[in-house]
Amino acid sequence: MRYHENVLGLIGGTPLVRLNRVAPKGGALLLAKMEHLNPGGSVKDRMARNMVERAEEAGLIKPGDTLVESTSGNTGLGLAITAAVKGYRCVCTMPDKMSKEKIDMLKAFGAEVVVTRTDLDHEHPDSYVEVAKRIARETRGGFYTDQYFNMHNPEAHYLTTGPEIWADTDGRIDALVGGIGTGGTISGAGKFLKEKAAAAGRELAVVCPDPVGSIYYNEFHKNPPQPPGIYRVEGIGHDFMVGTLDFSVVDEVMEVGDRDSFLAARRLAREEGIFCGGSTGTALFGAIKVAERLGAGKTVVVVLPDSGDRYLSKCYDDDWMKDMGYLDAAGLQQRGTVRDIICHKGDRVEFAAPGDTLSQVAGRMSKLGISQMPLRHNGRMMMVHEVDLLHSLVSGKCKADDPVVDTAKELHGVVAMHDPLGRVQQVLANDDVAVVVEGDAVAGIISKIDLVQFLAGGD
Repeated sequence: MRYHENVLGLIGGTPLVRLNRVAPKGGALLLAKMEHLNPGGSVKDRMARNMVERAEEAGLIKPGDTLVESTSGNTGLGLAITAAVKGYRCVCTMPDKMSKEKIDMLKAFGAEVVVTRTDLDHEHPDSYVEVAKRIARETRGGFYTDQYFNMHNPEAHYLTTGPEIWADTDGRIDALVGGIGTGGTISGAGKFLKEKAAAAGRELAVVCPDPVGSIYYNEFHKNPPQPPGIYRVEGIGHDFMVGTLDFSVVDEVMEVGDRDSFLAARRLAREEGIFCGGSTGTALFGAIKVAERLGAGKTVVVVLPDSGDRYLSKCYDDDWMKDMGYLDAAGLQQRGTVRDIICHKGDRVEFAAPGDTLSQVAGRMSKLGISQMPLRHNGRMMMVHEVDLLHSLVSGKCKADDPVVDTAKELHGVVAMHDPLGRVQQVLANDDVAVVVEGDAVAGIISKIDLVQFLAGGD
């Protein structure tokens, strides 16, 4: 009889599949590493099992203990499956931007899920990373697997993913393309493949598409540090540097916007019959560019990290895509981006200072003909609206010579420079203005008339 002792035996050994309709004409052979076919539906199954088994070998954990991890979902799923098979309790912390499907799947495997705020720095005591560490410390038998610094994460890919790709391509691979989350997949597999290629006297490029707003692009290119931006693709990119990422094996990091990522994922499903998530779209978008660049006679392997079943309410939901401005029946997708409007306007943002008085800010607003003014307070960007100034004075909550920061509110209607105009239209349907944020700074403010003037081509 042929069978596996348990479901963990099904992890790894995923096939390569040729991409045909999405591959560029005249480009390199484009092969997809089908990591979404792992039992937990993602590449993270590999490192989850390896981290647990290495901890067992070191005597750090035993059945009945509690595995704790901060996760965007997939590592948690891999750990939850491993815990179910081996008899551990599993607790996962997740930022609240993650899909409901991921939370429900974790619970289905018996994991406990603690949801935290997305907008907190990773060192904040209530961030998903710090909450996980605290739970592990305060739980008897708790063990923080620490996917971001546990070197058994990239080790899993050095031992399995890399050798599989080398064997299945007969060593004739010219480029490996994959996104960076913890960096474990690309660091481990990339290191193995580069060693094999060098021994064979060949060159091999490792290319990492990364979301616009992640810090990895600037870190790789040694650009001046920039605060992390806003992006909606899950599972890749980061707002802090991790220990499991080895940039020495990476040759290129390219930026890919949310819209391109989600549309590429949808295209993969509809043109190749392969159902994967938004981070796969990021990797695929970059891989198509690499295949086009290398040309015929070369081979590109792209890692497809996870299944689309955990994104049905997001990038595969037409209403969600329209709400985000990524699908738009009116054709605004093709009319430009937020950056185009800002360049068209050509004016600068007027800022208030926290110590300015209500009367001073009101006077400047009147003189400039604007109804809102951003300010920075305690490291956060906030907004002062004329209606709030009026309400504070009429109600007696504030006096004219009080500091204006007392009336400031959190930013709403935020858009990014790379967002399409459909996203601006959606924001303006609910807010008076769209606030353009780049990094952690307000780079522009778009009103309804600004959008009208841009579309009309007027001044």
